[in-house]
Amino acid sequence: MTDQPDTQGASYARAGVDIAAGDALVDAIKPAAKATDRPGTMGGLGGFGALFDLKAAGFTDPVLVSCTDGVGTKLMVAIETGKHDDVGIDLVAMCVNDLVVQGATPLFFLDYLATGKLSVRDAATVVKGIARGCAESGCALVGGETAEMPGMYGPGHYDLAGFSVGAAERNRLLPAGIRAGDTLIGLPSSGVHSNGFSLVRDVVRRSGLGWNDPAPFAEGRTLAEALLTPTKLYVRTVLNLHAKGLLHGCAHITGGGLPGNLPRVLPEGLGVWIDGSAWVIPSVFRWLAQAGGVADDEMLKVFNCGIGMVLVTPDPEAVLAELDTQGETGFIMGKVVQSEDRYALTAPVSFA
Repeated sequence: MTDQPDTQGASYARAGVDIAAGDALVDAIKPAAKATDRPGTMGGLGGFGALFDLKAAGFTDPVLVSCTDGVGTKLMVAIETGKHDDVGIDLVAMCVNDLVVQGATPLFFLDYLATGKLSVRDAATVVKGIARGCAESGCALVGGETAEMPGMYGPGHYDLAGFSVGAAERNRLLPAGIRAGDTLIGLPSSGVHSNGFSLVRDVVRRSGLGWNDPAPFAEGRTLAEALLTPTKLYVRTVLNLHAKGLLHGCAHITGGGLPGNLPRVLPEGLGVWIDGSAWVIPSVFRWLAQAGGVADDEMLKVFNCGIGMVLVTPDPEAVLAELDTQGETGFIMGKVVQSEDRYALTAPVSFA
């Protein structure tokens, strides 16, 4: 028996790409994107490029600041459990939290979603999460790209990338003026955020737990729900403190943890002393350390360990008072010192 010849002509749809699905996605997300408009936004979704008017946004001598990032293998948890609601917030947060440490106001955001076969429902859920993150950050979702690439991704799999642009007046860029004697104030994280999930997933595998099992560290939540808690957005908090002249700098604690990120904002010749007993390590990190047998130093290098943003300030009392008025929590966790050693612990961090 021989194969019958294919008498139908080739088409994009028969090759696995559904243009109509892409058009349906654009229609589904237009209202969410429109809701993120801010002063300076020009036009809407559907053009070849997005326009933004810096003068209309209120800047006189702006410097543009740009960031790009992804969500990493946290997406695997979302894909394996079908929980796509909040990874869009993660995508925005990983970008805009980097912008504000430069003293920049996030202005607009673009996303890139790549998949093997487009699910309009799942993609719309992701993008609506992106829009929520943008709205909370005062950042306009001005466009993006959805790429359907058969054979590149497995069934149901997708990847995300985000791109954000912000601006700061030239004389308001951070870091600026960091000196020995400045105080470090930690802002709590909401959980693991979006770093270290390759290790997280390995620990879960070693533990023998399934994603839908109760989380040992979060009562009333499944393991997936607890670990998918979205990355905290620090934009409004940091910009408010910066507008009041209370910051010399800040550091977004992502991959590399405290030892990898704090030195990035320090001038030459300065280091930080960190009191590892100044905050209580959240239960998710204690569970990861104990269930995976992960060494303390490894935990500190991979995860935020409960601190998502560190503020560098000459006036800790004023910062703590201002945080209190915003309903935010902060705690003194160390200081800047004259030292060639860029990072040191004056008391150990305990994951017991």
